[in-house]
Amino acid sequence: MSENQGRRNLRMPNDNELFAVVTEHNGGNHVRIRCEDGKNRMGRIPGRMKYRTWINEGDVVLVEPWDWQDEKANIEWRYTGEDADQLRREGHIQ
Repeated sequence: MSENQGRRNLRMPNDNELFAVVTEHNGGNHVRIRCEDGKNRMGRIPGRMKYRTWINEGDVVLVEPWDWQDEKANIEWRYTGEDADQLRREGHIQ
């Protein structure tokens, strides 16, 4: 059995994206997130994800902090629980 069996190629952050964990759902399209750089930000779920991708507390997401307002970020991607476990095993997230 090889170590990479079942390994999937996951979307990784580009230069201006960070891993984050959803800590609180604030209703509507806003969530509170804890980013890998240690900051807590307000995350905005864009319309293209709002009804297609359910985001819950504890989910691992990929966010892009706003250039003009660092305490806010757009959510770009949500990882499944399986994908988040793989990211933890490979040392990308805590």
